[in-house]
Amino acid sequence: MSIKKKLGLGIASAALGMSLIGGGTFAYFSDSAVQTNHFSSGTLDISVDPTTVVDITDFKPGDSIKKTFKLINEGSLDIGNVLLHTNYTATKTNGDTISADLVDAYASEIMVDFLVNTGDENRDKEIILTKSLKELKGMTPEGLAQEFDREWAWIFPYYVLRDGIEAGTGKESVDDFEVKFRFNDTGVPQNELQDLKLNLEWTFEGRQTAGEVRN
Repeated sequence: MSIKKKLGLGIASAALGMSLIGGGTFAYFSDSAVQTNHFSSGTLDISVDPTTVVDITDFKPGDSIKKTFKLINEGSLDIGNVLLHTNYTATKTNGDTISADLVDAYASEIMVDFLVNTGDENRDKEIILTKSLKELKGMTPEGLAQEFDREWAWIFPYYVLRDGIEAGTGKESVDDFEVKFRFNDTGVPQNELQDLKLNLEWTFEGRQTAGEVRN
């Protein structure tokens, strides 16, 4: 065989080898397994019953009224704590606007006594904390929660605005939130607060419990 033919066969063999290494097809055994994972998030769902609790007329200094809110956990997750947001507006009883200063003056004299939930409607309720509506509006919900911790946590360790509401379908998923609204009597004429109407909006925000390590 001539030198040229030998060189030609050598080059062809090298090219074939390169093609097998670089991408040629070949047979092999194979197996695979597929794992599917699902992550379903839980739900936080807090509701309040009734939605309108206080609707009174002819409120005057010295008057007070107790009201109970039922806070209900309708979600699948425990609510770790409940934060209370306060907002309000005020007008003349006929709907006419009033100054911002008069709105705040009126809200300063409407007091909220936060009461211990004893489950007994006939028993006098212990007052945990007292704030005016103006004070509540000016506080962050977290600041209000800290007030409860600072004043009464060691005496009343379980309180809905601090320890939340469990998930479920029974009594554990409902907690009473009791308050007394008072028109503060300052002992001096409060004539500028006559013929006013205040609309109070309370928003109850349920927050989750701390995250946990799942096995």
